[in-house]
Amino acid sequence: MFFKKHQISLSDVKGDVDKLVDDVRSLLSVKELDAIPEIKRIRERMDEGMGIAKDSAARAIAQTKHTAACTDKYAHDEPWRFAGAALAIGVVLGYAVCRR
Repeated sequence: MFFKKHQISLSDVKGDVDKLVDDVRSLLSVKELDAIPEIKRIRERMDEGMGIAKDSAARAIAQTKHTAACTDKYAHDEPWRFAGAALAIGVVLGYAVCRR
C-alpha cells in the first residue's frame, strides 16, 4: 500500500525528460549564437547527446515496466517463495546489523 501512495508515474518521468530536451534545444537554437563557431559544434554535440539520452530514457522506462510486470506476476504466482525470500533476506540483514 505504501508504494501505491508514493508512486512516481513513468509517463511523468518521460514527460520531464522530453521537456528538458525541448528546453535545451530551444536554448541552443537562439540565432544570435550563430556568430560563434564553437557554438555550432556544441549545438551538434548537444543535439546528438539529447537524442541519445531521450532514447535511453525510453528504453529504461520500457525495461522498468517489464521488470515490474514480471515481479508482480511472480509475486502473485509464487507468494510463499516470494515471502520466504524476503524473510531470508531480512534474517541475513538482521544478523549482520546485530553483529556490529
